Amino acid sequence: MSSAKPTKIALIGNPNSGKSSLFNFLTGLNQKVGNFPGVTVEKKIGYTQLPDAGSVEVIDLPGVYSIYPRSLDERIVAEALLDDQSPDSPTKVVVVVDATNIKRGLLLLTQIIDLGKPTVLVLNMMDLAAKAGVSYDFIKLSQKLGVPVVPMNARKGEGIEILKKELSKAESSSAQPVFPIWEEAKVPVQKLREQFHLLNDYQAYQFLEQPQSLNFLSKEKQQSIEQLRQQHGYFPGKFQGAETIQRYGYIQDLLNEATLKQADFAWKNFSHKLDKVLTHKVGGYAIFFAVLFLVFQSVFAWASYPMDFIDGLFADFGSWLSVTLPDGALTRLLAEGIIPGLGGIVMFVPQIAILFAFIAILEETGYMARVVFLMDKIMRKFGLNGKSVVPLMSGMACAIPAIMATRTIDNWKERTITIMVTPLMSCSARIPIFTILIALIVPDTKVIGFFNLQGLALMGLYLLGLMAALVSAWVMKKLIKVKERSYLMMELPTYRLPKGSNVLLTLVEKTKSFVFEAGKIILAISVILWVLASYGPGDKLTNAEAYVMQETANMRLTEDGLQDRIAAYKLEHSYAGLIGKTIEPAIKPLGYDWKIGIALITSFAAREVFVGTMATIYSIGSVSEDDQNTIKSRMNQEINPDTGEPRFTPAVGLSLLIFYTFAMQCMSTIAVVYRETKGWKWPLIQLAYMSTLAYVSALVVYQLLK
Repeated sequence: MSSAKPTKIALIGNPNSGKSSLFNFLTGLNQKVGNFPGVTVEKKIGYTQLPDAGSVEVIDLPGVYSIYPRSLDERIVAEALLDDQSPDSPTKVVVVVDATNIKRGLLLLTQIIDLGKPTVLVLNMMDLAAKAGVSYDFIKLSQKLGVPVVPMNARKGEGIEILKKELSKAESSSAQPVFPIWEEAKVPVQKLREQFHLLNDYQAYQFLEQPQSLNFLSKEKQQSIEQLRQQHGYFPGKFQGAETIQRYGYIQDLLNEATLKQADFAWKNFSHKLDKVLTHKVGGYAIFFAVLFLVFQSVFAWASYPMDFIDGLFADFGSWLSVTLPDGALTRLLAEGIIPGLGGIVMFVPQIAILFAFIAILEETGYMARVVFLMDKIMRKFGLNGKSVVPLMSGMACAIPAIMATRTIDNWKERTITIMVTPLMSCSARIPIFTILIALIVPDTKVIGFFNLQGLALMGLYLLGLMAALVSAWVMKKLIKVKERSYLMMELPTYRLPKGSNVLLTLVEKTKSFVFEAGKIILAISVILWVLASYGPGDKLTNAEAYVMQETANMRLTEDGLQDRIAAYKLEHSYAGLIGKTIEPAIKPLGYDWKIGIALITSFAAREVFVGTMATIYSIGSVSEDDQNTIKSRMNQEINPDTGEPRFTPAVGLSLLIFYTFAMQCMSTIAVVYRETKGWKWPLIQLAYMSTLAYVSALVVYQLLK
């Protein structure tokens, strides 16, 4: 391998081997998230400092059991290891293995050794291995495998410096191949090596075995491999089972020599006892919903004070800019457009952070895996399976990574149904809408002296989204006619106390991603909306004062009242007002006016834009210098001119809550569904059924309650 190539370290291992903990310890906050080229699989990249080598790139590859790909995750890993021209091709590989289940993890290690990659074996979770009483001769393991062996506890960073020293050494592999190529494959393998300039026999063997799984191979190369197969009478997959048996035979012989003391798994008795409670066919569900209840109560109760502070801070800052800066278009853009728009998203960071923190804790402790197991039986009644729970739960944070997470579902029908219903789960982008509307129509009081009524309302909306997702899945189960059965096979990780630093890193990463990704949209739409709301056709905005004076000639208005009339007149005759007026007949039966119509249109880019739009709309206009009203109070003071009552009555507020619970107001989600389903058929069906469900449900609610 060329020494000129910049060092790129890949972390590879089985799921639940502690790979992510090691990545977090190596990179800390110096990491970023993107996608692998051409697919929506998440790619985590970070940077770490090595002795005598400076800063190097670390890539956290998806958890896999083998480089024979059966899922999208496994294909990504196989391509990264087999394609030397890929930007994700590592110069060094760290294979992370669970020290309490070393035999399973070594299968993947032997495959990577055979590819000739400079490799370091990390025996992780040595604290659990000590509990189990198992011990290994690390020197013998290293000598037999031909790779460095580093015992670690990645959660606490124990062994991290030893690993860095090993990674600083020269890029070379002294390991001998574990698996000898079958005799009848040697000739085509040799020809492939010469034809494609490959590094070793096992790399060529993988090309011969699975060219259709390696997307980096051109059609010409795949055809060339197929011709080579036919020429030599080679049948792919014929020896795959025999290869696995041979590798496990090698691994067992190795462990017989290197294991000093066998494991005693009596230490897992506590986990087994806990599982009897948490996965109980009745009590397990009660505990799960109690956990959800705690989450939603906390989202409201703990976040209220920082939210009020941030809300007031942005309101004060906007007022200060209006008074301090010289009057003009730029000042009004800042004070009435950008600042309220950004405030409308930043103020909800505390709630989003709390939600992400809870999800991270549930995953860290191992409880989320139990939820998957527990819910499998129920999910199957609705055309899903237990693995669908992870995307559905993830959908409470964001539908985009949740839809990506469906790639772990092998069954096409179950995966498609999960993709189609996941956006019905109330994501973090809905939190700003839910909280502002709930605060307007639900009193902030305690029920039974303990439960917060607003928290109960929020939980009710989340449960409503879940019920809608399950019912929609059941309908699709009946409509999609595919006879294909699936089975849930998964490993339940050992219960562990959540690692604070891991939870914090996840919280910071996810919250930062939400704020910056949403912030770009908010900023752009706030500017566009301010322009649309501040300018209009003809002379009605320029001569607004004259028109209003003429209309109110016989009315006794205070100066503030007159200025409010002028501001309302300008907004109504602006471009934004014209757009809202155009769609008003369609949304009036739902209780909405043209101002809400503007927010419905802009929030199609992203749901959370609704609050920023309302903040911008209600910040445009005349307010006294002493008026420090924030978004909620301004919306609360809005009057319906037809009835003289508040615009946001319980009927209107509940109608909006129901609409946003069901509506697909997210262009990014539509784009991801298109990429995951490889066509426009499913995203267009999804958009149509969710929009219809949202409109009809909101219509029924308003008409019944008005």
